[in-house]
Amino acid sequence: MTAPTVAQRPPAIAPRRVSLRARRIRRRVLRILGVAVLAFMAALFLLPVYVMLITGLKSFEEVSLARMWDLPSGIYFDNFVAAFRALRPNLVNSVILTVPAAIGSAVLGSFNGYVLSKWRFRGSETVFTLLLFGMFIPYQSILIPLVQFMQQINLYGGIPGLILVHIVYGIPITTLIFRNYYASVPTELIESSRIDGADLFRTYRHIMVPLSAPAFAVVLIWQFTNIWNEFLFAIVLTRPESWPVTVALNNLAGSQIVEWNVQMSGALLAAAPTLLVYILLGRFFVQGLMAGAVKG
Repeated sequence: MTAPTVAQRPPAIAPRRVSLRARRIRRRVLRILGVAVLAFMAALFLLPVYVMLITGLKSFEEVSLARMWDLPSGIYFDNFVAAFRALRPNLVNSVILTVPAAIGSAVLGSFNGYVLSKWRFRGSETVFTLLLFGMFIPYQSILIPLVQFMQQINLYGGIPGLILVHIVYGIPITTLIFRNYYASVPTELIESSRIDGADLFRTYRHIMVPLSAPAFAVVLIWQFTNIWNEFLFAIVLTRPESWPVTVALNNLAGSQIVEWNVQMSGALLAAAPTLLVYILLGRFFVQGLMAGAVKG
């Protein structure tokens, strides 16, 4: 058999060029379709925010189902002033509740994750499994015994008791995040600190905590958002004078007439802190989630 000549090769190469071009076109079309689907889903997700915003800027006469999607004829900031005056004490309660609860659960979760990842002991895996099991217990199933327990320790009805509840219920997820993060920290650092005579707490304070900034960013943002937006524990475990803003928001609705423009303005004020947290610190949240995902 004779070897193929040079003149006979181009017809065999041409289909490869066509197939490569077809693949590029297919990838480009799929990418465009993917972006279009994501944009559509984002628009659907933002529709309630749009309605809430334009309703909060309308006058009371403009608020109706027939004109729900219409832009306001003017901008009425009086709605936000009225909502802020009504919700100001409860916004303060939410800050007093959220900040210590988020920090407390982050610190405890950090120490738990450190011990369970670097100072393992007999039964540590069982302890970790039991901690994770706490994430899957529905809140509704423990409300009655929780209320009874809070009454027995004289913490029912106030913000300190609610802080304790959120710290305890935040331990499972914070422990999981920190344990996974600390698993990527070289064990040689811990061993060298032991050789230098550092104990458990000194190693945690001087070595692990300075390395934990990305994990702390994730946990604090996560806990701040969950605690600020939480409703069930707040309405069950606190009295009206200690209500956070999520519970007090319902009181903006009158018994006879509901001022939906003021109600929506209050909802925007209640959602503003968590929105600002994600807008300003969202990149740290993503970086913290990715940190420790790949071992070097």
